[in-house]
Amino acid sequence: MPETIEDTTFRHEDWYAEELVDRHFVNCVFHDVDLTEAVSRGASFTGCTFGNVRFNSSRHVDSAFTRCVFKRCNFFEAEFTGCKLVGSTFDQCDLRPLRVDGGDWSFVALPGADLRGVSFTDVRMREADLTGADLTGATVTGLDLSGAQLHATRLTRADLRGSDLTALDPTAVQRAGALIDAEQAIVLAQALGFEIR
Repeated sequence: MPETIEDTTFRHEDWYAEELVDRHFVNCVFHDVDLTEAVSRGASFTGCTFGNVRFNSSRHVDSAFTRCVFKRCNFFEAEFTGCKLVGSTFDQCDLRPLRVDGGDWSFVALPGADLRGVSFTDVRMREADLTGADLTGATVTGLDLSGAQLHATRLTRADLRGSDLTALDPTAVQRAGALIDAEQAIVLAQALGFEIR
């Protein structure tokens, strides 16, 4: 049976290269925990709080971090593949470089996040809050950004091809050199009031 741990606080623990397989944490607190090079597979964290946790070079596959709070955490070279982070919040976290492939990050809060050069591919990010986030030079391809908050987002030189940009107001973002495809160009032209004939 999968192991479930509830309402537990972990402080100043060394979980370096720990393998978290099919383990479930509910309403737990992680503070100053070292998860450098840790690997999670099929693990779930529900309603957990992470403070000053090091996720450096960690790998997460088919794991869930739902309704979690990440504060002042470091995700240097972390990778998330097919993971679910619905409703989670990132505050003052170091998120570069970060790689996310697939999964569901809907309702995630990343306001003002420094996401320069990160890679998000084929991720569901419906109604995500990216207000004021810096995605300069980022790869954000094949994303479902419907209903996302993108006001004052910096998309300079970002690769946006294949992403749903229906929620994007082209006049409210920095967009110089951003890469889009022909279908997206039509969506953005219509958002600016042009008629395509």
